[in-house]
Amino acid sequence: MPTALRVLLDVSAVPINPVGAGVFTVALASGLASGDEIDLVLLARRDDALRWATIAPGAEVHAEVPTRRPARLVWEQWRGPRMAARLGIDVWHGPHYTLPLRLRTPSVVTVHDLTFFTNPEWHEKNKVRYFRRMIRAAVKRAAVVTCVSAATAKQLFDYAQPAGSVAVIHHGVDHERFKCAPDMTTIDDARLSSLGVRRPYIAFIGTLEPRKGLVDLVAAFSRVVQQYPDLQLVLAGDSGWGMADLDAAILNSPAREKILRPGYLPNDVVPSLLRRAAVVAYPSLDEGFGLPALETMACGAPLVASDVPAIAEVVGDAAILVRPGDATELAAGLDQALAPDESARLAVAGPVRAAAFTWSAAVAGYTAAYKTAHASG
Repeated sequence: MPTALRVLLDVSAVPINPVGAGVFTVALASGLASGDEIDLVLLARRDDALRWATIAPGAEVHAEVPTRRPARLVWEQWRGPRMAARLGIDVWHGPHYTLPLRLRTPSVVTVHDLTFFTNPEWHEKNKVRYFRRMIRAAVKRAAVVTCVSAATAKQLFDYAQPAGSVAVIHHGVDHERFKCAPDMTTIDDARLSSLGVRRPYIAFIGTLEPRKGLVDLVAAFSRVVQQYPDLQLVLAGDSGWGMADLDAAILNSPAREKILRPGYLPNDVVPSLLRRAAVVAYPSLDEGFGLPALETMACGAPLVASDVPAIAEVVGDAAILVRPGDATELAAGLDQALAPDESARLAVAGPVRAAAFTWSAAVAGYTAAYKTAHASG
């Protein structure tokens, strides 16, 4: 039997409350640890060993990275190469844009989106400067660059020139958590009631930040609620940076008393919120993949999302797509999704579309990428 590849997965950037790229990294670590093709080594923050030992039983966890971001990024560059040599690593995987630039071990880097280049105003200035430089450097050094959508892979070549191969590996969805579950209705409603959420409601879930299009969603909701006065708008997720515009939009909305911000939701509440929503809105101005859209479809909830390349690639015809940044078109899309016939169509189409996306397929894709990188020497 061939010796398993010894792969280091750098999980040190994953916050305690993961979203997006963090959810992907957690799912990848768990899936790799449960197989027998990869000898998995996890590089974690110093205060995070127990969490990763729980997520990926059987993986070798090295909790050596400083907790604060500036120190963590310096550690990656100066200590990472020595750690790879010391631990006998065959392949290093940077799942969040960056790699140690002096690394001699074959490497894989994952690029989620190119918004640091296309829309720097959506990010903090210091992050833009750092990630622009590091993305370009990382894709030049990686044996394999993985992109989470074909849309991201296509855009990559406009801003950075990869030296190795490029592989498109879609995210999956946890079909045990995110599913249609009529037998869970009473439990779902009880979970939501404890947060002040009552039906009917339009839901958004994700980090509350400028690129998510939430100012447009508040404006669109203010129009739709005139026809559906019982509606709530639930904006679920941690507050990110640049909240002033959203705070002002909610404060000035005539429907502000019907807008609820419950914060970051526990894992078991997220599927409940999606399943019981009249509509889920995902009006992001751009995405590299759009994992909440996929999770929404898996739960059978009607979805209205932005017509940007990556989201369109993921949802197909199982959602209503609207022009990003257009509150009027978003309101029309929400109104369309609330209509009984369209709501019923989307409730059937969503789970069918989502069934094609699995974390097991993603894990197989990354395993193949590691083998390619290792073969490159």
